[in-house]
Formats: sequence, structure tokens, C-alpha cells
Amino acid sequence: MKWESDPAGLCRLAASLVCSSVLSLASAHAQAQERAAVEMTDSARFSSAVITVPDVQLIRADGKELSLRAALDDGRPLVLNFIYTSCTSICPLLSQVVADFRARLGEERSQVHVVSISIDPEQDTPKILRNYARQFQVDSNWDYFTGTRAASFAVQRAFGVYRGDKMAHTPQTFLRLAPGQPWTRIDGFLTPTQLLHSYRQLLAAR
Repeated sequence: MKWESDPAGLCRLAASLVCSSVLSLASAHAQAQERAAVEMTDSARFSSAVITVPDVQLIRADGKELSLRAALDDGRPLVLNFIYTSCTSICPLLSQVVADFRARLGEERSQVHVVSISIDPEQDTPKILRNYARQFQVDSNWDYFTGTRAASFAVQRAFGVYRGDKMAHTPQTFLRLAPGQPWTRIDGFLTPTQLLHSYRQLLAAR
């Protein structure tokens, strides 16, 4: 046989076929990621919402127990979302979007209060929340909260995100310019650019 007299050639052919297969798989993966990115940016749905924040106590990641109403009403524009730390899909993406949004704000980031509330309070202790927050360049302007199941469920219901099971949660982001004003509810995934644009729109309309 031809290849029996040229084992080196056979090896080159095999390597070429493997390389071609790897490149094809990489290309397909890149195309899938690109399609997913397009779908993600097209999936955000914006609406106005009137939300009555329940009068509950939550525990901040530094261990301090606070009234949620008081924590949210510090006078600054507010970005709020719901996460849990063992989530490997929706929550890290939502958190990274907020981190990138804050990076784009630059020095202005101190003027925006970000709040992330755990929907898995039994697992997400303050220490676990602190460890999770380190991934996203969190500072004193971004607070993570946990608490009792009853308090967490009350907040989820008030914001219309309660699903009964953390595994069934969906991506939502809430934006409010100031206490007493309506919230912008964003269902689905959004980009940092979209979040920044929504924030700028609210400022311009003030």
C-alpha cells in the first residue's frame, strides 16, 4: 500500500484532518456564540412599573441588617437585580452586564446605587455573597443582600419575579431614577450599552 511505504505522510494527513475538524468545530462554536449574542441583545423588553417595596429587613453582605426601603431610598439612581451565587448561567451574565455598565460610567459610578438581592437566602450567607461579589469589581456603591426566606420571597413578589424555585428564575433588571418615581423593568438579557442608554434617557427626562 502507498501509505505503508510513507508512514510520515500518513501522519501528516491524519494531523491535517484533525486540525481541519478542530477548526470547523471552533468556527461553528464562534458562529453559535455570535447568534446567541444577537439573540441576547434583541431579547430585552422594557416597560414601566409601579412597585411598592415591602417593609422588610435584609442582611447586607457586610453582615449589617437594614430596612430594604431605607437602603434603596438613598436619593441616587438605582439599578437592582436578583441573583443567586450557585447559578452558572443567568446570574453571572447579569452581574457582568452591571459591572461593565459601571465601568462605562467611570467616575460617575459613585452616583449610581446598585443592589443585587439573593433569591437563595438559605445558601447565600453574607460571606458567600462577599466572595461572589469580588468577581465583579464591587465597591461600596454596589450592595448584595440576603435575609430570611420570608423576606426574600416578599421582595421577589413585590417586584414580580417570584417563580417558586430558584432554578426557574428569569433575567430581570430594574432601574429607578429617584425614590417615589416609577421603575423601568427590563425583562430578558440586555447589554451594558442598553443599560447605559436607559440610564442616560432617564437622566435627560428629569
